[in-house]
Amino acid sequence: MTEADYREAYEQERLKSADLAARVADLEAKNEELTWKLDRIRNNPLWKASKPARDGIHWAIRQKDRLANCGGVKGVVKKLDYKKRERKAMKQFGTESLPTEEEAARQRLEVFPRMVKISILVPLWNNDRQFQIEMLDSVMNQTYENWELCLADGSDAEHAYIGEICKEYAQKAGGRIVYKHLEKNGGISGNTNECLKLATGEFIGLFDQDDLLHPSALYEYVKVINEKNADYIYCDETTFHDGDINKALTMHFKPDYAPDNLRANNYICHFSVFSRALLDGTELFRTKFDGSQDHDMILRLTDNAEHVVHVPKVLYYWRSHAGSVASGISAKPYAIEAAKGAVAEHLRKHGFKHFEITSTRAFETIFRIQYQILGNPKISIVIANKDHEQDLRRCITSIVEKSTYDNYEIIVVENNSTTQEIKAYYKELTESGQAKIVTYEGAFNYSAVNNLGVSHAEGEYILLLNNDTEVITVNWMEEMLMYAQREDVGAVGAKLYYEDKTIQHAGVVIGLGAHRTAGHIHYKQARMNLGYMGRLCYAQNLSAVTGACLMVKKSLYEAAGGLDTGFAVSLNDVDFCLKLRKMGYLNVWTPFAELYHYESISRGLDTDGEKAERYNKESEIFRKKWKEVLDQGDPYYNVNFSLDRSDFSLKVSE
Repeated sequence: MTEADYREAYEQERLKSADLAARVADLEAKNEELTWKLDRIRNNPLWKASKPARDGIHWAIRQKDRLANCGGVKGVVKKLDYKKRERKAMKQFGTESLPTEEEAARQRLEVFPRMVKISILVPLWNNDRQFQIEMLDSVMNQTYENWELCLADGSDAEHAYIGEICKEYAQKAGGRIVYKHLEKNGGISGNTNECLKLATGEFIGLFDQDDLLHPSALYEYVKVINEKNADYIYCDETTFHDGDINKALTMHFKPDYAPDNLRANNYICHFSVFSRALLDGTELFRTKFDGSQDHDMILRLTDNAEHVVHVPKVLYYWRSHAGSVASGISAKPYAIEAAKGAVAEHLRKHGFKHFEITSTRAFETIFRIQYQILGNPKISIVIANKDHEQDLRRCITSIVEKSTYDNYEIIVVENNSTTQEIKAYYKELTESGQAKIVTYEGAFNYSAVNNLGVSHAEGEYILLLNNDTEVITVNWMEEMLMYAQREDVGAVGAKLYYEDKTIQHAGVVIGLGAHRTAGHIHYKQARMNLGYMGRLCYAQNLSAVTGACLMVKKSLYEAAGGLDTGFAVSLNDVDFCLKLRKMGYLNVWTPFAELYHYESISRGLDTDGEKAERYNKESEIFRKKWKEVLDQGDPYYNVNFSLDRSDFSLKVSE
């Protein structure tokens, strides 16, 4: 390049930066103006005096909205009936889940090829007498008996009874309980590390002093160690109160191992058991991460593990009481910064730089992670279209006017349009340079249409986009690109809303729905809903995302063979994502790229007649093609959830 070329390129970049800065300044000014107006209203005496009346009106509106969302009075009755049956289903995870005497005896007699010894570490400090006894009993009652309980006690003289109780149980345990009183309390990290010094087991288990284990917990873990060669294991858990495991506050049914979920949220939590070899000479807990030492440890050890296995059963009971983390993060506010530090160190270990970790509205220790965009790669936005000039215009206008990322091209793939309006708009797009038009000849086939568009793409990244979408988040492309750039990521999906701001897409679960093919989770939930265990508030791994807004490297699109033309209209996006998953890539859904999706405006709903017949046929093809995967179930959707609903409801037997 000549000096003049450099100057021209510099000037173009300067103008782009100036334009972006002006747009940001304009948005900030509007935000400041709205804030000023809102503050003026809030400080008005009449506004303050009207609060009771406003509260009553808002309550009435909420009830009206709930009534409408449920499908009227009949819908409300149906929902209440379902919730009643669901509460009944929850009982199966309390005392009803405990093994019968016969089953417990069978488990005790079972001999595995590997009868590994599990050392359970419990750091003690000023525990409640009854909590201490119940914790010890839950270990003594394990049906798998090759365990060792290592207790390091930092309690003060006022709680000397802790040591007395432990020594009493040690006598009954036949040498399987090892107790040590510490001269100085080292906190959770220090005391747990002292427990580890006492351990002789091949596997290590981490257990809190005031919680309970299901009698079959170790049995189930040793089973997957033998069947799946597991070297890191965790289970589902519940928080309970009043000393009664049937009184569940929350029940956490977890996905299988999901790296992006774990970075954003320590969803694994309890009950972690792992091969001692994973420590590789490193510390178990690091004191600099006290308050979030378990998140740090889990991130490090799952990185080292070859077979992280999730046992989808409630085997851990987390007691909620005053001062426990289970009762609220406010009990240990320092945990927030410790968790951010643990995640930051993990990200740096994986080569990430210049990232940002912030708390989300779901919870202070559920994080939004913003990765650095590397370079300025070109994104090719591919939009299939037939007629629907107004919809396409709204879509493209929103891209041009709202997007902060500017290195993109728009490719509209025209397919059998007939109206003069769309032809005139195509001409407008071509003359303005906003988009290039590619023509697909033949009957509509969503897969073939998009494959053609991709073949004309100049960008490193492909962004499949429906013509019935509208951008909401100005940095939507950056939010998707930061994940698509990663070497381990395949497809990236966005959060899409209907016009009424209820959720249209927040990720896809395979096997969900009447056809047992695939369905959208959190479907029709309100925009501000936190989701199941906060899952609408952080980026996560899912089996698939919708092709209505999907970003992927062009090289991966081609390596996966593009969209399968055997799926002319439906399930082609899910099929594509599963191909990427089979190739070893993670698919990611992010809630921080938001768009409206006026679904089915373009082609209508697949509910009756010819369209229903076509959908049934494509569903059958999908079920045959992915039978083995469907039979295994979706790894990111717990088997205890119903496949008939999209709201993470438990399976309920009729």
